[in-house]
Amino acid sequence: MELGAGGAAGPGQRGGAEPGRQLLLLLGGGGGGGSGWAWPSSGSGAGGEGGIGTETETGPEPDYEALPRGSAASTHMLAGAVAGVLEHSLMYPVDCVKTRMQSLQPEPAARYRNVLEALWRIVRTEGIWRPMRGLNVTATGAGPAHALYFACYEKLKKTLTDLIHAGGNSHVANGAAGCVATLLHDAAMNPAEVIKQRMQMYNSPYQRVTDCVRAVWCNEGAGAFYRSYTTQLTMNIPFQAIHFMAYESLQEHLNPHRQYNPSSHMVAGACAGAIAAAATTPLDVCKTLLNTQEALALNTNISGHITGMAHAFRTVYRVGGLTAYFRGVQARVIYQMPSTAIAWSVYEFFKYILTKRKEERMVGK
Repeated sequence: MELGAGGAAGPGQRGGAEPGRQLLLLLGGGGGGGSGWAWPSSGSGAGGEGGIGTETETGPEPDYEALPRGSAASTHMLAGAVAGVLEHSLMYPVDCVKTRMQSLQPEPAARYRNVLEALWRIVRTEGIWRPMRGLNVTATGAGPAHALYFACYEKLKKTLTDLIHAGGNSHVANGAAGCVATLLHDAAMNPAEVIKQRMQMYNSPYQRVTDCVRAVWCNEGAGAFYRSYTTQLTMNIPFQAIHFMAYESLQEHLNPHRQYNPSSHMVAGACAGAIAAAATTPLDVCKTLLNTQEALALNTNISGHITGMAHAFRTVYRVGGLTAYFRGVQARVIYQMPSTAIAWSVYEFFKYILTKRKEERMVGK
């Protein structure tokens, strides 16, 4: 399938839009029941200079990147929330494996060679639903976290780009917007991450989210839910800076006119996620250690809770050496590639639909 911007009618545009057309029908938006929603036809062409839009049977199609005035925040937040929940839900079993593979001294029954073997053994020995334990708290946190994340990113990206390189694309603006958006995302998501990872660990004593929340609150205090926040930011700020810059850079080549093109969003998202994930794995290992406090159960001379990134880095090195910083890198990359592909594809798809419908309502008034 071609990954072009859809400048001319062909498989790059028609074939890429087909999955979106099917999802739209499932959502009830593509029927002929007088909704006025028209999917771009394969012969609509580039839609004018600069990628402004394509022609449909109902008239010129609006550029979904140029959101209607007054609707940008709600559109980005809704699209981001849907993308976040779907991303985390679909990839949750792999996330469970990643958490276990990052264990510094796993029990013999929890030592895995690769992701597929890990999933098979977890399901066979602990039950089919074991890899999904903790999904409910993750989905609950992912919705608002990703809503803030994408809304902040889009707003800051536009504002900073206008200041730095008006009318063009600025990698500095993209990276800076991603870093600031991460502050809001992690503030909303960090408590859910703590609960999720404790429930994912091998031989976790927690069967329900409420049990885990109560135990952490009573035994370690409210601060335990944000013990890894600074490490999370230290990891996610470079992760998101790399991620957004790589995504926007790939979009310049795969989709230069910035039209809705599912294949380009998916490929750019997957590649950007893989690059950022591999580069920040050592920080993710430290974050997992801070969230799970695994060292408390190890036969080491460590006493008390592990607090702060420096303490976590020293502990990882003391227990496993340099190679310990890259525990679970395979699972992390395998998790992030489809995760970021799903997130960007779903986000751009819903942004496109919501923008078009709002534009049509404005025209109909």
